[in-house]
Amino acid sequence: MTVSLRPLLRGKGGRILLFVMDGLGGLPDPATGKTELESARTPTLDRLARSASMGLGEIAGPGITPGSGPGHLALFGYDPHEHVIGRGALSAVGVGMSLGDGAVAARGNLCTLDAGGLISDRRAGRMATAETARRLAMPGRLSFGDVSVELAPERDYRFVAVFRGPGLSGDVLDTDPQKEGVAPRDPAPSRDTPSAHKTVDAAKRLVAALREAWRGEKAGNGALLRGFSARPTLDPFRERYGLKAGCAAVYPMYRGLASLAGMELLGTPADVAGAVGEARGAAGRLDFLFFHFKATDSAGEDGDFRRKVAAIEEADGALARILESGFDVIAVTGDHSTPSRMKGHSWHPVPVLIGGPGAFPTLPEPRFHERDCLRGWLGRFPMKDLMTYLLAEAGRLEKYGA
Repeated sequence: MTVSLRPLLRGKGGRILLFVMDGLGGLPDPATGKTELESARTPTLDRLARSASMGLGEIAGPGITPGSGPGHLALFGYDPHEHVIGRGALSAVGVGMSLGDGAVAARGNLCTLDAGGLISDRRAGRMATAETARRLAMPGRLSFGDVSVELAPERDYRFVAVFRGPGLSGDVLDTDPQKEGVAPRDPAPSRDTPSAHKTVDAAKRLVAALREAWRGEKAGNGALLRGFSARPTLDPFRERYGLKAGCAAVYPMYRGLASLAGMELLGTPADVAGAVGEARGAAGRLDFLFFHFKATDSAGEDGDFRRKVAAIEEADGALARILESGFDVIAVTGDHSTPSRMKGHSWHPVPVLIGGPGAFPTLPEPRFHERDCLRGWLGRFPMKDLMTYLLAEAGRLEKYGA
């Protein structure tokens, strides 16, 4: 059951930082017995751990592997089972595409297909954004009957497709099989309705048009679509929590979700250094700052243990610079686990650190990693409750009842 916090909200309180390392959680390397977090040199995180409450957050429930959308919804305190938002809508909003009534968006990957039409690389070698933009311009204007399709690059090999026309719906299954060595799935309806079938027909024709346009390309000659969705509605963050919130993120999808929640988007940073600069510049006028760091997830998806360790160390340095702006409550966690061993999202709970005046450190010399979080005071808890902990730490909740 979701309980409204509005009757308990105080008008004032401490300033909160939510620092999210995408795909943070990991598994032990068979060679060393240590996870990526245990292997990384993280002086900032370890300093915070000595005076923080720690635990493990369950994103969508035990044994359930979450996507990035549900993961961030849980971090922001929205039950991911009650608020289902397709990845297409998040990406479309994140890149500034119009998603009005009747429009349906899908997130796309450029992929590489072999001579037999099987997927040899789901991410087309992590193609650069500029090259993705060039590819998307090649088909020219796309229109299938009374349905038009607008394409835009998102980041690297990712792109967004927005379908516009009467009688469309987001009830379309993903064409991405989430593995290589097999053919892309054909677009298919998730519900047997005329609007779903119409959208499926447009999606099939789009995929065929892109393959034809990219026929001569060796890499990035196919497209995978997922997360078909219309624009959702969320309770605004400020009304829900009484917080003036801002988001510093490079990747459009996370900016899109923050925007849907009513957060201010801080600039348009091109890299981590730019996002840190935006965060530092705006921190003093915000009650809540959400900072997103992506490289941990990308390395985990590529199965690159050492690169994920390096990404964690880079994030530790970025966090140190943001903390110079001063915050009363600090939370560090991830939106899901992406162990390098598994080369993808997993169901494992995510490490959580909360620093504030009411924090309860329980270990003599803790570090911020999975094993010490397992022994922390917070225990294992639903990640959708994280915001309640942060509001309490910031002194922003009244006592409940007499």
